[in-house]
Amino acid sequence: MEQVTDYFGSLVFDDKVMKSKLSSDVYKSLKKTIQDGKELDISVANSVAQAMKEWAILKGATHFTHWFQPMTGITAEKHDGFISPDSDGRVIMEFKGKELVKGEPDASSFPSGGLRATCEARGYTAWDPTSYAFIKDKVLCIPTAFCSYSGEALDKKTPLLRSMQAINKQALRVLKLFGNENVTSIKTTVGPEQEYFLIDKDVYLKRPDLIYTGRTLFGAMPPKGQELEDHYFGVIKPRVQAFMNDLNEELWKLGILGKTEHNEVAPAQHELAPIFSTTNIAADHNQLTMEIMQKIAKKHDLVCLLHEKPFKGVNGSGKHNNWSISTNTGINLLEPGETPAENAQFLLFLTAVIKAVDEYQDLLRISVASAGNDFRLGANEAPPAIVSIFVGSELEEVLESIETGKPLASKQSNFLKIGVDVLPKLPKDTTDRNRTSPFAFTGNKFEFRAVGSSESISCANIILNTIVAEELSKFADILEKSKDFENDLHDLIKDTIIKHKRIIFNGNGYDASWIDEANARGLLNLKSTPEALPHYLDQKNIDLFTSHNIYTLSEIKARYEIAQEQYSKIVNIEALTALDMVNKYYLPSISKFANFLYESIENKKELGLEAKYETDVINKVSKASNEIYTLKLELENALSKTSTITKVEDLSLFLKDHVLTKMEEIRSVVDKAEMIVDKKYWPFVSYGDLLYSVN
Repeated sequence: MEQVTDYFGSLVFDDKVMKSKLSSDVYKSLKKTIQDGKELDISVANSVAQAMKEWAILKGATHFTHWFQPMTGITAEKHDGFISPDSDGRVIMEFKGKELVKGEPDASSFPSGGLRATCEARGYTAWDPTSYAFIKDKVLCIPTAFCSYSGEALDKKTPLLRSMQAINKQALRVLKLFGNENVTSIKTTVGPEQEYFLIDKDVYLKRPDLIYTGRTLFGAMPPKGQELEDHYFGVIKPRVQAFMNDLNEELWKLGILGKTEHNEVAPAQHELAPIFSTTNIAADHNQLTMEIMQKIAKKHDLVCLLHEKPFKGVNGSGKHNNWSISTNTGINLLEPGETPAENAQFLLFLTAVIKAVDEYQDLLRISVASAGNDFRLGANEAPPAIVSIFVGSELEEVLESIETGKPLASKQSNFLKIGVDVLPKLPKDTTDRNRTSPFAFTGNKFEFRAVGSSESISCANIILNTIVAEELSKFADILEKSKDFENDLHDLIKDTIIKHKRIIFNGNGYDASWIDEANARGLLNLKSTPEALPHYLDQKNIDLFTSHNIYTLSEIKARYEIAQEQYSKIVNIEALTALDMVNKYYLPSISKFANFLYESIENKKELGLEAKYETDVINKVSKASNEIYTLKLELENALSKTSTITKVEDLSLFLKDHVLTKMEEIRSVVDKAEMIVDKKYWPFVSYGDLLYSVN
């Protein structure tokens, strides 16, 4: 029987394969490109392409593609065959270096935010050699960046790589001050936990709202939801286990480190968690994971739902983004050390993150802003929209001691000098986890819990890398001029804690009183995407991105416009779907049921019998149908006004305030009607059918 170790990474052109397929000189040159970012010589590229093609053909591949991540939120690919015509009318299999390093997909139909005119179709993909090529469905996939004809980034990979470069540069400056001369590079690492729902395909196909929008726009809760909490970590059902087994095999063949799987809290909800990877590789792998989840589900007559809130009233799905910083020498910079110097270094990086999160709360909220995630944040165990940091009681005590100079409870001496006094050895788990916190320190990493399940993790990590790079840059500017490093370091950490401790909150983020307290602290409460997005163009944020070469001004404005347009398009599709369901299904069905009740009343009258049930219910359903019809007309009227709104920010706010609210009003009446209308007259399968369809 084949073991996992036999086929793990078998479809990846990884370092082991490169070492065996490439000459020593070509391999060394390629590794230098990967490690140092040096330009790849075309002769080396030709050799790599030849080896890659031969390896891929032996694995059954017939085509290659530049696999990239445009601003659609999903991946894109255009397949080209390896075949080229021969002089005798047959074909040969070719793949050249220029095809490896550069591609030219048509860019005209991808979101660009005005970076190019619609008539300008040209766009380029450029090989990212730091992320291994792989084979998917007999196609050699080459991870690439995607840019416009004039060089602007049109994807999510390019700015992510830029952000990794920025934090590497600034972190190295700081580490040199602590004497870490042997450290030559640092990388951020990520382990994104992926939540998702699995439902039966036949049931899914009976819900047009799920098909068109990914979420249920209507649906009354069944008698049982998640109240008993019996699904969480429960025995995995055979059909789901079969899906997970196939999923694991496909992921492992692609070298994706999927490790932990279990039932989540809501019925039909599950989770997959990988081992940490370098951030850009983790982002690539997560995009692949979502794609393969959906593909494998279909093989089992299931549908994998990645929407953040497919079912109202039960837990939504997130993607906990576990983020840390490590050196090429294997040191985690967010792990407390055992010596004074290590402790001081840890505290400096910790306070850099604290300061970054406080000063750029708006950007972190924007990085997880989407129409779907707006329904999830602050509901059913999702973190609130208010950004705060959980550090735990023991670490908070350390920070307070530095701020006040008072003794730690666990020590006799004052905590006055960072380099003299020793931070108490902190075990990995110093305190209980706080699942209500959007940004929690969990021993040696930060868990950003607000990321939505369908979103690319690139957005959140671009922001995290960049804002921390900014603070490390400011810290380095101060300390590089220091005449008394130990004292200046202590003062810097202390001053940072005093100025930014407002962002630290270890309490219950679900408690209503936290909203008032956060407001008193001056923290932002950006409840929706339309409220958050305008902050993208705040001058401090423009300065941040441009100073670290993450985005140009035109790229910032383009991303802002794309995000606004995407939100508006999604809400508009949802509203049109809701109207379609109301007009073609709900109102006619309720009317048919009312007619049935009317006939039943008349029949009972002829027999001289009372019709209490029929009379009571016909009044309720008649009232409901009238309300639904009135609200439907109001929704149609609201939608008609959107065509006159020209500014993207005005349109998204209007849709939030007038269209989504009207949709929710209609839903409320429809869902109440569902509770009293005979099931045989109800046009769609129920929540109970959806949530409990898989056995």
